[in-house]
Amino acid sequence: MINKTILTEIITSQREKILKQDSGISREKLKDLKFRSGSALIISGIRRCGKSTLLKQILDKSKNFHYLNLEDPRLDGFELKDFNRVKEIFEEQQGLKGIYFFDEIQNVQNWEKFIRFLVDDKKTIIITGSNASLLSRELGTRLTGRHINYELFPFSYNEFLKFKKLNSGIKSYKQYFRDGGFPEFLENKDNYYLNEILSSVVMRDIAVRHGIKNSGLLRKIAIYLISNVGKEFSYNSLKKIFEVGSVRSVIDYVSYFEDAYLLFTIPKFSYSYKKQQVNPKKVYSIDNGFSYANSVSFSKDLGKMLENQVFLYLRKKYSEIFYFQKNKECDFIVKFKEKIKGAIQVCYELNEENQNREIKGLLEAISELKLKQGLILTFNQEDEFKIENKKIIVKPVWKWLLEKEKLTYS
Repeated sequence: MINKTILTEIITSQREKILKQDSGISREKLKDLKFRSGSALIISGIRRCGKSTLLKQILDKSKNFHYLNLEDPRLDGFELKDFNRVKEIFEEQQGLKGIYFFDEIQNVQNWEKFIRFLVDDKKTIIITGSNASLLSRELGTRLTGRHINYELFPFSYNEFLKFKKLNSGIKSYKQYFRDGGFPEFLENKDNYYLNEILSSVVMRDIAVRHGIKNSGLLRKIAIYLISNVGKEFSYNSLKKIFEVGSVRSVIDYVSYFEDAYLLFTIPKFSYSYKKQQVNPKKVYSIDNGFSYANSVSFSKDLGKMLENQVFLYLRKKYSEIFYFQKNKECDFIVKFKEKIKGAIQVCYELNEENQNREIKGLLEAISELKLKQGLILTFNQEDEFKIENKKIIVKPVWKWLLEKEKLTYS
């Protein structure tokens, strides 16, 4: 339990600090957010991707608000019952009305009970957190149908251009391709900053939360996976490589990485869910700059770096993404509301050596899935083919990332 006087000082200083905070560039996610009283709006994403700044942009439009950042070290030892004091202080300082903002609330055990209380009281609540599963699972049991989930990622290419005050084109895209979109890293270009994000996620969000003593092993597996984007892996192969005691442990570790937004996995396309689960998966990283700073080998494969950025855009919009593999391979199949939306092949540069392979892999996928068109995304090539009655569009990734609708070719 924390003394009310101390809590008042903390809440007052936090409010003063966030009011002075730079609102930054307007995030694309801002226009998607929908608020309503008697519900909780959840914003989840990896540490330092800009969740607090997005909160600032929301509260800039709010006539009145209540704010608490649970990451504050002065709140060490904060318990569920302390929320009652927090609510008293909020109402003493700002009255009964206003939006309730809670930053990194998952740090408090049983926090969802207090949120349920506020929701029942018809309050409007906005919560941020860096663990997708924890937020959705714990709220799901308490607030069925009364919470909305949103995800925030590091800057998109368009946001990067606004932040850096650059024009679109291959020159600016080269920077984004290498540096990624973590806002504070783009300001100082110090790899140590991205190293610290990895350490914080592994230690605080995973090892401590799940009681894993060997954080060094966790870190090694994480680095291995973010160094091998676009490549197949199996849980059993990871077990052997890192000499982990059981496959179950490996499955848990990878799920923890995904919950913390370090990385993502996608299954091989199949109409059978069981086959999706047993086939090898492919892995992708949260950000190119992040992987570059934390891996020696990541930058050696430019094609995989390009593939990673394509995946990240798709992941922001679609939850069902697969890779296709039969006689040939296709990098991405996108499904939305039970319908196949499109097939995408990613190739850094189409040339005499790889053009036939890349086109055949895409053709096999779109023929199998009964699509009329397919897309090949490259670093900076543009073309169009008509093969076997199918249209193949070739487009630079940097142009594709700026289009409003990316899957109109299906």
